[in-house]
Amino acid sequence: MRQGPLTGLKIVEFAGIGPGPFCGMLLSDLGADVVRIDRKGGGGRGGSPTDITSRGRRSVALDLKSPAAIEACLKLLEQADAVFEGFRPGVMERLGLGPDVALKRNPKLVFGRMTGWGQTGPYANAAGHDMNYIAITGALHAIGTDEKPIPPLNLVGDFGGGALYLAFGLLAGVISARETGKGQVIDCAMSDGAASLMAMFYGFKAGGGWKEQRRSNLLDGGAHFYDTYQCADGKWISIGSIEPQFYALLLEKTGITDPEFAKQMDRSAWPSLREKLAAAIGKKTQAEWCQIMDGTDVCFAPILDLDEAPKHKHNVARQTFVEVGGVTQPAPAPRFSATPGAIQGPPPAIGAHDREALSDWGFSDAEIAALSPDAVPVS
Repeated sequence: MRQGPLTGLKIVEFAGIGPGPFCGMLLSDLGADVVRIDRKGGGGRGGSPTDITSRGRRSVALDLKSPAAIEACLKLLEQADAVFEGFRPGVMERLGLGPDVALKRNPKLVFGRMTGWGQTGPYANAAGHDMNYIAITGALHAIGTDEKPIPPLNLVGDFGGGALYLAFGLLAGVISARETGKGQVIDCAMSDGAASLMAMFYGFKAGGGWKEQRRSNLLDGGAHFYDTYQCADGKWISIGSIEPQFYALLLEKTGITDPEFAKQMDRSAWPSLREKLAAAIGKKTQAEWCQIMDGTDVCFAPILDLDEAPKHKHNVARQTFVEVGGVTQPAPAPRFSATPGAIQGPPPAIGAHDREALSDWGFSDAEIAALSPDAVPVS
């Protein structure tokens, strides 16, 4: 039995990589019935418990070169609230599964299309990865060291600008379709989403509060009171003491009495103050700073690696991480008071639910057998 605020929502996912599976995970974690269409005979990590972003769905394997399989996809779309895919522009049309065809079969369908560059524009048909998509938005230029931009994992483009905006767009589209009776196409470009995430910084730029030189601004490590520092044991801590009262507490906790630190917002003083603060923090271990600063208004937290993070007392108290199938992974988020989400099941092997999912979505035994003669009968 599925649980969560999206229980009852029916979504078809065309299998992809990166942000697509993550979007499917988010929707499934909140209770949506997400049926993933995998290519029959496809490889990958299907069924591996380490394939965390594939958790909670049911997999149907179809040969998308087969007219019968294309018709089966369209029958699924007839019953779906939404569908999403992450192919290059034109691929779904060539398969016979484009939005024009799908919306004729189901006028209320919300058709989500996620790409790096979008469905239109000079780059629309070019290959790319997260770093490329955020490069043209100003985001990548703003992140890094004095010497060079540094990719922030693939959090900003794939997951932040892509998967989250796609999930947001799909749910907004479903709400609209339920009000109007009309579905629509969601053109979700990771470059658009990453640009949207930069809204505040474009505001800073317009207001004269942002310099293009990295590590010269309030939030990019330029300010000595908003930066990371290495401790005596080689581990690191994060300090974010922006507000005057928090900054005063930082000086108290570090034992700093140097009058130069009164120049908190003097940008010209930041480099020398950073050196002095680094020297003070470097005298104690991370554990010692946690004893001094944990739970205070310094705006402090230890910087933890992927082994340490699940064991941190705050994450343990909130059950932020869970273990499923021997694999530690993030729990569903956000949290709902009345309809909590849940991990709905393990990552599926490709085609593991051919008969079960198709039967639940209204296919007859004969139709299922024609598509997947090896499917195990429903008990």
